[in-house]
Amino acid sequence: MSLLAVDVSQNGSIKNVDSSRSVVEMEEFDFSRLPDRPRTLNMERQRSFDERSLAEIPIGLSPHPPSRADNFNRVLDHLDSIFSPGRRSGFNTPSSNFVYEPHPMTAEAWETLRRSLVYFRGRPVGTIAALDSSEEKLNYDQVFVRDFVPSALAFLMNGEPEIVKNFILKTLRLQSWEKKIDRFQLGEGVMPASFKVLHDPARNTETLIADFGESAIGRVAPVDSGFWWIILLRAYTKSTGDSSLAEMHECQKGMRLILSLCLSEGFDTFPTLLCADGCCMIDRRMGVYGYPIEIQALFFMALRCALVLLKQDTQGKEFIERIIKRLHALSYHMRNYFWLDLKQLNDIYRYKTEEYSHTAVNKFNVMPDSLPEWVFDFMPIHGGYFIGNVGPSKMDFRWFCLGNCIAILSSLATPEQATAIMDLIESRWEELVGDMPLKVCYPAIENHEWRIVTGCDPKNTRWSYHNGGSWPVLLWLLTAACIKTGRPQIARRAIELAEARLSKDGWPEYYDGKLGRYIGKQARRYQTWSISGYLVAKMMLEDPSHLGMVAHEEDKQLKPVLKRSSSWTF
Repeated sequence: MSLLAVDVSQNGSIKNVDSSRSVVEMEEFDFSRLPDRPRTLNMERQRSFDERSLAEIPIGLSPHPPSRADNFNRVLDHLDSIFSPGRRSGFNTPSSNFVYEPHPMTAEAWETLRRSLVYFRGRPVGTIAALDSSEEKLNYDQVFVRDFVPSALAFLMNGEPEIVKNFILKTLRLQSWEKKIDRFQLGEGVMPASFKVLHDPARNTETLIADFGESAIGRVAPVDSGFWWIILLRAYTKSTGDSSLAEMHECQKGMRLILSLCLSEGFDTFPTLLCADGCCMIDRRMGVYGYPIEIQALFFMALRCALVLLKQDTQGKEFIERIIKRLHALSYHMRNYFWLDLKQLNDIYRYKTEEYSHTAVNKFNVMPDSLPEWVFDFMPIHGGYFIGNVGPSKMDFRWFCLGNCIAILSSLATPEQATAIMDLIESRWEELVGDMPLKVCYPAIENHEWRIVTGCDPKNTRWSYHNGGSWPVLLWLLTAACIKTGRPQIARRAIELAEARLSKDGWPEYYDGKLGRYIGKQARRYQTWSISGYLVAKMMLEDPSHLGMVAHEEDKQLKPVLKRSSSWTF
């Protein structure tokens, strides 16, 4: 029996989505920074949940805790973002007046996305990683948590939330499974990296099989899966206005289990999460062990999502207290120690070493001689970014796209830092975008360093795959970041590059070469998240209010007084 079910006849074209949008706070987004300004929104001003500072969130327990319905009605009354969550949320915010001619690729993309749907007992529960039948399947016939996120966003934006709800509930059920690798049992809150549906035609049964890292390359558990799950739960709630899913006891417990893994006390002296190589999108050995930017940014975003999804009952309030404390510490740490601009680069270049005092400037004892030569030419006068990793005597100065885009969307980056990141992308377009968006990291490691860092990995050779390869899926993250910073023209330019080749090339997983000019040597075609990433990017540009599903407003209480001057002061 086939793993796939096809419903092209009914759903082969894009659905007409209700044009009404829902959050009063939509007027907070500065549409004047976009090229075509929609009509003025004349509505009573209300503060969103995210606008309230963390200091205003009640933590103390009352003698009569609010009911579940009261909690979620209050959350919906103070929705947690400045952007519209989509349809059926009970408000009448107009959608954007942007008018775009549909590109011929969109119909093909939707048809292919629907062919990737995986069904379990008659219900769609996700999309497989790739539809390429010309290559060995390996695990590309499975539903990956991180891969499904852009697919889920596409379906939510198109007014089809049921598949997303099914996915959230099925992965939540998988979380409760006993998870063992050899004789070691993983934490209860670990979410699977992927799952597949096993069909038994003889018995006419279907069974879910999950992978928690025991089958993965390097046997590493997916740290990012739990974060993406929480982020997606918030996106579903924002899009539909339906709080009943997040309100379920099982979802509340699932969030608490994930948070318990991340907020537990240990030997760490930093608020960041210590991770192994291969624990996220870069799932092979690439020198990202330690405190990778991708995980820290996703951690921050998941904490902000959980803050508004957790109920204010006894258990929820305990976690809310811990989340608020962690958000303060994490935002300060990341904005001070991971941030790099021209001024900070010059400071590191002049660092003294072996400082032993709480007044030390070089807090991590980074050796100035370890600065790579390329970073001096790469850093523009106006611009900056969050570097890849910071730890004891270690700074990884590589640019990682996903972590920086998530930093913008979650408001881990201050508005000034978000602007600087976009300045960097514009200044270094050739290096970071080239002929096909976008570099997963920059620059590639090669020669002796490649042998040491990757263990001579033949898949991660220079300018290929995770080692400087170009991944079309990142287009949706770039587009969201561009809209949030008021620079949609950058996203439009990147989308036009993708439209010139992506469909003709068969929707590859990634591209190789310094400019991303060549289809990846081991890239699967009809890669689902390449398809859904394009669709999400297009729909966000057509209706910027969709950004509300994945964006958070800055909380002023999290903004520290930065000790270092930043690139925008030049």
